[in-house]
Amino acid sequence: MSTTGASADPLAALGSLPGVPEAVESVRKAVDRVYGHRIMRRRSNEITSEAALRGARGSAALSGADWALEEVRRRTDFSGDDEARMMGAALRLTAEAGQLLSIWRQSPLRVLARLHLVAAADGGERVGRPRQEGEAVEEPLIELPLPSAAEAHGRLDGLAELIIAGGSAPALVTAAVVHGELLALRPFTSHNGLVARTAERVVLVGSGLDPKSVCAAEVGHAELGRAAYLAALDGYVSGTPEGMAAWIAHCGKAVELGARESMAVCEALQRGAA
Repeated sequence: MSTTGASADPLAALGSLPGVPEAVESVRKAVDRVYGHRIMRRRSNEITSEAALRGARGSAALSGADWALEEVRRRTDFSGDDEARMMGAALRLTAEAGQLLSIWRQSPLRVLARLHLVAAADGGERVGRPRQEGEAVEEPLIELPLPSAAEAHGRLDGLAELIIAGGSAPALVTAAVVHGELLALRPFTSHNGLVARTAERVVLVGSGLDPKSVCAAEVGHAELGRAAYLAALDGYVSGTPEGMAAWIAHCGKAVELGARESMAVCEALQRGAA
């Protein structure tokens, strides 16, 4: 992660990049619209469950398992081919994320290890820990140069220190940096994309921006498309102010689209109740 100069709170410094305050405000308004819907006051658990399902579908799509929502809803066995296992991993992570909120601010590395363990689910010796030097990474959709294990470990530690220290950065900025850093580092031997997007969700929910987890950014990332996702990630990895701001704005747009999806669900439930 690069910042634009020395700062005691580098995440907060990113929040002042051109275009980022506007993205933060736009996200806040989109989230507030969902929470202000009358259905949210009576049936928020249903909205949360539906957002979880749609978020898992979106995250899996970005990792190569692009299934129709109704197929995800219908299936009960996700142990078949690679795509089915990827979808199953996304669903498990979405369910697990809510159980880890209280741990995140105290031990983010523990949470990330747990997320990888849940995603991989095979009990192998490389599961639930950062990769070691020489270990291959299975992340075919991200073709960026792979940092060494030593660099990945060091940057993970630095990221964890920033999270534990807290600060004044908007939730969107912190979530985008966590997401981007995990994709750039690919600290695990597999499932880094799924883990990164789940960690983004953990930050957005745990920060209080989206406490009921109804504005699934994964939905928006999938809707914006893989090409735009990877192009924005290139900006993050560049470390330039423009690139970092573009990545944060991209993540903000994804949250807005996730909020829009849940608004549509609210409207459908309201029509059904009328």
